[in-house]
Amino acid sequence: MTAALFIAQRLSAAVLAFAVTVHLATILYAVRTGLTAEEVLGRTRENVWFLAFYLLFVLAIAIHAPIGLRNIAREWTNWRGRSLDVALAIVAVVLLLLGVRAALAVYLPIAMYLR
Repeated sequence: MTAALFIAQRLSAAVLAFAVTVHLATILYAVRTGLTAEEVLGRTRENVWFLAFYLLFVLAIAIHAPIGLRNIAREWTNWRGRSLDVALAIVAVVLLLLGVRAALAVYLPIAMYLR
């Protein structure tokens, strides 16, 4: 693994440690206080801090997971070179796009989807 990938994975891991903790704490709070899905969405809709947090979470995932998968593929298989890097770059883009879509779906007003 190159130094840049090593640093990127470690930095994204630090972000993920924080983000996963906040995410799980939020879920526990919502469940323990009996919040409904409607109440949760009422708190997340148009909340720019929510969107910023989850976009950072998604970015960290899109960086961290493909680097880890690349290392696993290199250790367990003979797959090397540009084709591996391209395949995992595609995985990163897909994770990023799906994650951004999910964060926006919870952030944007429902009327955006009814048009």
